Order: sequence, then structure tokens, then C-alpha cells
Amino acid sequence: MKIILGIFLSLVFFLAGSEHCLAQDDSFGIVKSVSGEVVIFNAQRSLSAVPNMKLNQGDSVKTGGAGSAGLIFSDDTVVALGPNSEMKIESFLFNPVDQELSFVARLFKGTFSFITGQIAKLAPKNVKFETPEATLGVRGTKLLVEID
Repeated sequence: MKIILGIFLSLVFFLAGSEHCLAQDDSFGIVKSVSGEVVIFNAQRSLSAVPNMKLNQGDSVKTGGAGSAGLIFSDDTVVALGPNSEMKIESFLFNPVDQELSFVARLFKGTFSFITGQIAKLAPKNVKFETPEATLGVRGTKLLVEID
């Protein structure tokens, strides 16, 4: 009886663990580098950024007065934020097989450098950077933005 109970419990834990392992990761990028004060926040959390921290839909990145951050997205887009910068990732979809491609970021203040990735190459009209004064469409591969 103990053997059957042991097998049953092992099977339950195995199946519960495998379901967790099969859960899809919603992240689409990482924090590659951090210097000084950098915070990643959304409606649910606010955390000090560290290298390899995952980025998710709706995340915002904010740097302090001496802070800077480097981000890499799954389509190979690279973003650098300078001191006193804030950016929110409004939308990021990178599924080229189904032609679901979109990158929309809201830039609030600071200095930003972008090297665009695959989304800008495959669907340039679907890459937008919204600022307090204008919405920027990307048609090239490099972009530098400063917002006071």
C-alpha cells in the first residue's frame, strides 16, 4: 500500500511540476547592463534592475540621475537609456511565422539610443516611439532621442 501511495504522490508532483515547466514565458527581452539606479516597474511590481532580468509587456524602465541601462529584445533590438530617463514598453510582438510584429514604446523623458532589430526590417510601419510631443516612426536602423 505504501508503494502505491508513493507512486501516486510521485506522479502527482511530477505532473504538477511538468505543467509549471510547460507554462509559457511571456518575457521578450532582458536587461543586459545596469549602472547606477535603474528600476523596472509595472502595475504589479517595482524592482531594482539587475543584469539578465526579464522584460514583459507593460514594463517601464526608469533610470536615476547617474543611472543607465542597456536592454536587448528578442528580435535583436538594442535600447540604451541614459541618466534620468523613463520608457514604457506598450507593445511588443515578435512572431514572424504568423506575421505578428509590433514594437511600441512610450518615451517620457531622458536620452535613448535604439538599434532596431528584425521587427523594423520586416514591418517598419509597426515600430513606433511615442514621445510627449510626437510619435516617431522608424525607417532606419539607428535612432537617438533626447526628451527634456
